[in-house]
Amino acid sequence: MQFKDYYQTLGVEPNAGEAEIKTAYRRLARKYHPDVSKEAGAEDKFKAVNEAYEALRDPEKRAAYDQLRARGYRPGDEVQPPPGGFGGGFGGVDFEEIFAGGGAGGGFSDFFESLFGRQRGPAPRGDTRAKLAVSLEVVHDGGSVRISINNKTLDVRVPKGIRPGQKIRLAGQGPHGDLLLEIEYAAHPQFEVDGRNVIHVLPLAPWEAALGATISVPTLGGAVELKIPANSEAGRKLRLRGRGLPGNPPGDQIVELEVLAPRAHTDEQRAAYETMREAFGDDWRRA
Repeated sequence: MQFKDYYQTLGVEPNAGEAEIKTAYRRLARKYHPDVSKEAGAEDKFKAVNEAYEALRDPEKRAAYDQLRARGYRPGDEVQPPPGGFGGGFGGVDFEEIFAGGGAGGGFSDFFESLFGRQRGPAPRGDTRAKLAVSLEVVHDGGSVRISINNKTLDVRVPKGIRPGQKIRLAGQGPHGDLLLEIEYAAHPQFEVDGRNVIHVLPLAPWEAALGATISVPTLGGAVELKIPANSEAGRKLRLRGRGLPGNPPGDQIVELEVLAPRAHTDEQRAAYETMREAFGDDWRRA
C-alpha cells in the first residue's frame, strides 16, 4: 500500500497546531463538500481531507502517524507494515475502529485502516470490543447504519441522541461472543459538538456583518434562515434554540460569526474596495 502525507493533504506544516489543522480542515471540507462543489474529483478530495483530519485531530493517532512519517516515507512510496502491524500509539489496544453512517467517517484507505483500524486482541469475557464512529446526522435522527467487521456485514440500529462512550451490544456477533460497540462521533465538516450543543462557524462578507443580512444556515435538521444583526463582529455567537443534538432538554446550535474579505478578482471589485478604503479612512481601527 502507498504512504499518504496527511499534512500535505490539509496544506499545513508537520508542526502545525490543533487550531491550524482544524481551520485548514474546515476550509477544504467546505470547498470540496459533494453537496456544494462542482469541481471534478471533489468527492475523492473530500474523502481525502476527512481521512487526513481524522488521523491528525487525535493526539494519539497523530503521534503514531508521525512516528511512521519520521522513517522518511513520501507520498506514493510503498509501505510495508512490520509483523504485527504498525503499532505506534496503538499497541495493545483492544479496539477496532469502525466508521459508519456517512458524514466525515467512512471510506478510509487501506493505509489508514492498517495504521489505526486493526484489532489487537480479544477483549475480556469473550466479547469483541470496537469503536463505532457515527455521523452527527445519524445521532440527530437515529436510524440504522451498515458496518463491516470480521468479514461480516451488519445493520446496527443507533438510537436517536446517543452519547459518546455509550455502548451497543450485538449478541453473538463477535468471533467468540458478543460484539460490543462503543460510540464516538465522527468529525464533521460543518459542525462541532459541545455536550448537546452543536457549533457552526458561519463565514460572512464584511458588508453582511456591517449592514446585517438574512442567511441560510445549515443545521442537523435542515437549513434555517438566520438574521444577522447589523454591526456584528467576528467571534459573535448567535443561538438557535433546540437545534442541537436530541436530549431532555435538547441542545442548541451556536452560530459563531467569521468575517472574511472576498478576494478582488476584477477591476470593479478592486474599485469597490478602494471606495470602502476612502469611506472609512486609515483610522477605522479606532472607531
